Amino acid sequence: MKYLTSFLLLLTSIFLQAQTPVYLDPTKDIETRVEDALKRMTLAEKIDVIHAQSKFSSAGVKRLGMPDFWTDDGPHGVRPDVLWDEWEQAGQTNDSCVAFPALTCLAASWNPEAARAYGHALGEEALYRGKGMILGPGVNIYRTPLGGRNFEYMGEDPYLTSRMVVPYVQGLQSCGVASCVKHYCLNNDEEYRHQVNVIISDRALHEIYLPGFEAAVKEGKAWGVMGAYNLYKDEHNCHNQYTLNKILKKDWGFDGVLVSDWGGVHDFDQAVKNGLDMEFGTWTDGLTMGATNAYDQYFLSKRYQKAIVEGRYTTKELDEKVRRVLRLFFRTTMNKQRPYGFLCSESHYEVAQKVAAEGIVLLKNDGNVLPIKPEGKKILVVGENAIKMMTVGGGSSSLKAQHEISPLQGLQMRLKGICDVEYARGYVGDVSGNYNGVTTGQDLKDDRAPEVLIAEAVEKAKTADYVIIFGGLNKSDYQDCEGHDRKTMDLPYNQDKLITALAAVNKQTVYVNISGNAVCMPWRKQVPAIVQGWFLGSEAGIGLADMLLGKTNPSGHLPFTWYENLNQVGAHSFGESAFPGIWREGKKIIDEEYKEGIYVGYRWTDKQKLKPTFAFGHGLSYTTFKVSNLKVLSPVTTDGNMTFTVDVTNTGSVEGSDVVQLYITDQKCSVDRPVKELKAFQKVNLKPGETKTITLKTDKRALSFWDEASDGWKAEPGEFIAWAGDSSDRLPCKVKFTLK
Repeated sequence: MKYLTSFLLLLTSIFLQAQTPVYLDPTKDIETRVEDALKRMTLAEKIDVIHAQSKFSSAGVKRLGMPDFWTDDGPHGVRPDVLWDEWEQAGQTNDSCVAFPALTCLAASWNPEAARAYGHALGEEALYRGKGMILGPGVNIYRTPLGGRNFEYMGEDPYLTSRMVVPYVQGLQSCGVASCVKHYCLNNDEEYRHQVNVIISDRALHEIYLPGFEAAVKEGKAWGVMGAYNLYKDEHNCHNQYTLNKILKKDWGFDGVLVSDWGGVHDFDQAVKNGLDMEFGTWTDGLTMGATNAYDQYFLSKRYQKAIVEGRYTTKELDEKVRRVLRLFFRTTMNKQRPYGFLCSESHYEVAQKVAAEGIVLLKNDGNVLPIKPEGKKILVVGENAIKMMTVGGGSSSLKAQHEISPLQGLQMRLKGICDVEYARGYVGDVSGNYNGVTTGQDLKDDRAPEVLIAEAVEKAKTADYVIIFGGLNKSDYQDCEGHDRKTMDLPYNQDKLITALAAVNKQTVYVNISGNAVCMPWRKQVPAIVQGWFLGSEAGIGLADMLLGKTNPSGHLPFTWYENLNQVGAHSFGESAFPGIWREGKKIIDEEYKEGIYVGYRWTDKQKLKPTFAFGHGLSYTTFKVSNLKVLSPVTTDGNMTFTVDVTNTGSVEGSDVVQLYITDQKCSVDRPVKELKAFQKVNLKPGETKTITLKTDKRALSFWDEASDGWKAEPGEFIAWAGDSSDRLPCKVKFTLK
């Protein structure tokens, strides 16, 4: 019987291959077209569409008029094209792009409409470049400030992440370009990322690490999700029975494609059975050269086809994968209603500049040192990060930007003819400027000793009216970069000595931290003004200069807790087994147990009564605000829907925006719950003296915890408290309510 089945399958394949091309009616609904196309495809054609044919593309179905499908890295811009079978540059002249701010900056804007504009602009750039899918956005949780890839994600809080990812996905996909939300899931380590097996409670998984993905799928209707490199329950997350088949596809109803991360597939049977739809990067190590033209050797290629022909598998799993891929085609490359794309348009630079302006966070401003009053003054700019291009490097998010304005250039442009701007190097970090063949063209080499550089900067600072230090991290290995985690939370390159020395001789010192991660600040009390400047992309220098000079009023708020040191971090409070994990005896696997559970970020510092350097949600302005008069408008019904109102007043002298944050406390519960959790927020712009009453809505999910006994969300009747303010440690308003 087995051989008869194989023979019949072979005959069917030969017959279908001989068919003439058939036009697929574009007026039919997508599901009808999917089933129609599926019936017409040969076995070989089905196999071809579920795995890569080059570094970034998979085959279409030429006989049916379906073009090849092209993906490209994001999430901060469209990555330059590489050669068909190598990671080196293709040498094109039309693949420069707008570099948008990193996703940590976008999250710091606390503005979902900015996320929508970001996604739409990125989608237009991808369309122009012929891409059907952008590999982003990233929504993994900021578990530790050592995470090398934190700059690509949206912070520590699952609710903030959820509200920001949905409009990003919708904006991108409105252009007919699929999002591929990554890296699903528990991808919180870069070091040994293929070997880490995460051990975590179901409750922490669902409450902290999954909501961003769930929102992207259920609300954003994401067309793609990328599996992560790491393991969960001893199965890699690119073919995981529990996370993919059960949670993603069954529980959430995901109808898109699960794409493997490049080199993330490890097991044939699991690749067939456990939810993988499209395989990329296998046997190329994902990041480096491997077997040339290895695509026929992929798990889901000739080996899979042979197993079906020989009767070891039916086409059941294959047809389900192909249905999803065809659905992706009809949403993107086969969608005749796709708009036209644009590359490097003025509107895209406007989006990049707006996101930068809204995401920059004013952390400290003692004595109102900022904004700078430059007329007739002398300004000294110090630091390698004032001149170093940051769009190149960092891993797969590295870009070939059409232009990148450095912080020093931005200040020089804005202050031309107004005052003198002098520069001192201060420190030397990473002077290289290339990644995968893209080069910055900068020569940053400086052989002077650290002591000489510091002495020069100090002498210049003595006669300056303002000193602006641009320091922090860069996108080198073991900093903000894919492939490795940071080894320490300290600033590199003797920056602490430099900052301390400059603050000692100039009381008008401003420190601007360029990074996607928090850093230790042992000199914090000596420096009057501190700014978190992120990686801001093409318009970095303009965004920072405008904020420092008061042209824009800072309105960013931190999307993560800024710890004093690693001793305040939950993940680092339980020894090596919790981070970075312990090698399993005799196995090439690291077991890493998330022993802090649901207590990530402010949830942990609240529980331990710790005072971090800067709290989650913190952000200052050049004006001041008052949050007052919090009310529950509607009675809390059994469905848990609630409406709150709260007044916000600009009590200062300039126009500005504040982020009103609503947190909820469950006063009595059958399980241990955080002191409070973010459940609503809104960014509001106010003129001096203006008051607005804003409305914040929540639902039963805001009152619920994940009940492991019932494997679902549960809200217990009882007393709750809602808190309102503009930072997790600054909540002047509260109101009690009861869930009956």
